[in-house]
Amino acid sequence: MTIRSFISIELPEGIRRSIADLIAELRKTGAGVAWVPAEKVHLTLKFLGNTDASMIPAMKEQFSKKLSHYNVFCIKIVGVGCFPSERRPRVLWVGVENSDDLRRIRKDLDTEVAGFGFASENRPFSPHLTIGRVRSQKGIAEMLKRISEFRTADFGVVEVKGIHIMKSELKPAGAEHTSIAELPIGTGRKDVEGIEQRTE
Repeated sequence: MTIRSFISIELPEGIRRSIADLIAELRKTGAGVAWVPAEKVHLTLKFLGNTDASMIPAMKEQFSKKLSHYNVFCIKIVGVGCFPSERRPRVLWVGVENSDDLRRIRKDLDTEVAGFGFASENRPFSPHLTIGRVRSQKGIAEMLKRISEFRTADFGVVEVKGIHIMKSELKPAGAEHTSIAELPIGTGRKDVEGIEQRTE
């Protein structure tokens, strides 16, 4: 069986609520934007696309070995903007501060998925949370004014204890995302006292 999949970091409920409040404010502009429901917002590390479901257990085992050597780390969710530019906005995003840990994990995952036949990513990694996609120019000027008010907004910090392999099912109401494998971070690290760290 083939599924559509991607690898992501999921967000805590508090940050999702803050993003939901932001989207509610931007919606008031009536802009021609397809908004992403806050409960579906996530940080994509690698989009895999069509995936043989039988490979998931092996992928989980392989990725878990790699992630076991990392420490739990934090990422800051801050700022709002758009791609590719405010003159030609297509994707609206909430920002994620790139960190050394995030970059290393992204690079390691890219290497690991290549072993399962997935293409490596050529574009530089630009971590972000997609909150909307522009469908028309209706109300866009007003929406961009509102976005400027949130340019440096602080949405909080995410403690990254693991990543998820997600299944994406396209349905009439939109894509439905389900975690099919959770990969903990830091299970192979030892702290200064030599005691193995464990995740709940």
